[in-house]
Amino acid sequence: MLPEIQKLLILQDRDRKIRTLRQGLKMAPLESKELDEKLTATLKNLEAVKLKAKEMEVERKKLEIEAQTKRDTIAKYQTQKFQTRKNEEFQALNNEITRYEGEIRGIEDRELELMETAETARISIAATDKETQATKAQVERQLTDIAAKQEALTAQLKQLETERAGFAADVDEDLLDTFNRLFTNKNEAVVALEHDVCTGCHMKITTQTSVRVRGNREIVHCEQCGRILYAAQ
Repeated sequence: MLPEIQKLLILQDRDRKIRTLRQGLKMAPLESKELDEKLTATLKNLEAVKLKAKEMEVERKKLEIEAQTKRDTIAKYQTQKFQTRKNEEFQALNNEITRYEGEIRGIEDRELELMETAETARISIAATDKETQATKAQVERQLTDIAAKQEALTAQLKQLETERAGFAADVDEDLLDTFNRLFTNKNEAVVALEHDVCTGCHMKITTQTSVRVRGNREIVHCEQCGRILYAAQ
């Protein structure tokens, strides 16, 4: 194998690792954002459950006040009833008292429903809060792991870029330029030739080109994709 090919294969190995590390660093903020959104959604759900319970409590208190107001009115009508001497007024007051008593029973039924619903809501709040705290702790751990991962990837990337620069300095400038262009455009710049087939584009090359590759005397490119070829061992 040509020394130049060996250098390019080492360079390509570093470039592959660098590309993987950069992809990892690119994904880290997206993973963090997804975790933040998950936590935000969980917290909003907890707040929604609490708000619903609060609204029910407000409604219950309103009903309580309304029922008491009607009881006070009934007490007033009861006093007026025994003060009047007119049968019509007496009967009218009785009718009003009956109507208010019916409305109070309806309010009390609704209050009972709200009390039962409130108990269910309290259980739901407790369960949701427990779930929220567990999610929060999990997200915090995962965010810490991602931060540590980013730090490790950054350190590895810096080391590989330094190594890469050293290897690149030992490659002919024109050949390096060709290598860089091929790697950027085709993901691989140097590929093996197996059974006269380029393993980059999987196309068969000519016999003449195959002989040149196996001769190990010059840099040979695939006629189809332009990648640099070397003979598979």
